[in-house]
Amino acid sequence: MEIVDVESYPIEIPLESPVSFSNRTLTFRDHAITHVRTADGREGVGYSLGYEGAGLISEAVESLLEPILLGEDPRDTERLWQEMYEGNVQIGRTGLFLRAISTVDIALWDLKAKAADEPLYKLLGGYADSVPSYASGGYYRDDKGHEGLREEMRRYLDEGHDVVKMKVGRRSVSEEEARVAAVREEIGPDRTLLLDANGVWSSATEAIRACRAFEPHDPYFMEEPVMIDRVETMAEVNDAIDYPVATGELEGTRHNFARLNDTGAATVLQPDVTVCGGVTEWLRIANYAAAYDIPIAPHYNWNIHASLLGAIENGLWIEYFYRDMDVKVFDDVVAEPLAPDDDGMIPLPETPGHGVPLDDDALDEFRTQ
Repeated sequence: MEIVDVESYPIEIPLESPVSFSNRTLTFRDHAITHVRTADGREGVGYSLGYEGAGLISEAVESLLEPILLGEDPRDTERLWQEMYEGNVQIGRTGLFLRAISTVDIALWDLKAKAADEPLYKLLGGYADSVPSYASGGYYRDDKGHEGLREEMRRYLDEGHDVVKMKVGRRSVSEEEARVAAVREEIGPDRTLLLDANGVWSSATEAIRACRAFEPHDPYFMEEPVMIDRVETMAEVNDAIDYPVATGELEGTRHNFARLNDTGAATVLQPDVTVCGGVTEWLRIANYAAAYDIPIAPHYNWNIHASLLGAIENGLWIEYFYRDMDVKVFDDVVAEPLAPDDDGMIPLPETPGHGVPLDDDALDEFRTQ
């Protein structure tokens, strides 16, 4: 097998109405899409959420990574990852450039699994053939009060979920405590409630005050109470509250995840394969975490994360968004999107590759370059 072409481009999918979390309002979702093609006619595909930078991610793939990949065997994932990363370490290492590497590495593993005629989760170890999911939501909209929040959570319970997540941090602590109380009352005492602040609080004092206000409502974890770069501050929060801190969706490479553990900043890790360096690096992070009995609950991208969680022993949950909630909309370009069953379990795809085929017509519709 020999790589003969690498193509990357941005897509932009509009939301029907603006949606907000603690510190940002969104009107569309953009993604960088990367195709890696071989001389024998095979193709692998990778992608990453762009946060309005998808075009820059795609440019990095074509200008800096394609020259490294042409003529190479796509099955040499370990060596190619090292060459992409170390060959650009002065301008890369994390952030946008690591997302570019992620899109390529995901595509390489798609090719590798197709060449082996195996589903990705089987090729990586085959720990489970279905994985548990939680319903993620509780975002802010102008016309959405407590009753709208309750109605949303009732819907998730009706779909079969026993674990739900909601956003916090956009409003005052007392207002947020009331929102959390409403959701806990709606889902009852025996179901699992997750909270996500998206790094909104600026100090340990503010974060601890807010997190303690939520303690009577028995949250399972608080995701990103402070920004990811404030690792020591996050460790203060994790030590001060009675439930765990979870983080990692914006973090890159195993070295940074090791620091999160070493400092006590997080008890649950949330690596995103489209952010941290692709399948190659995601597996390193998960296996490192397994050595310390740390659970993995990856961020978003359930279509590929389901297969990755199905390959490891320390998987916790997959984050799932219902498309009609109009928050995460990537399923609009997925030809066969995965979905939970009536028990909140996601069956893993049995087709060769990573199991996330994209719809060419939809990609053309939303392509911006």
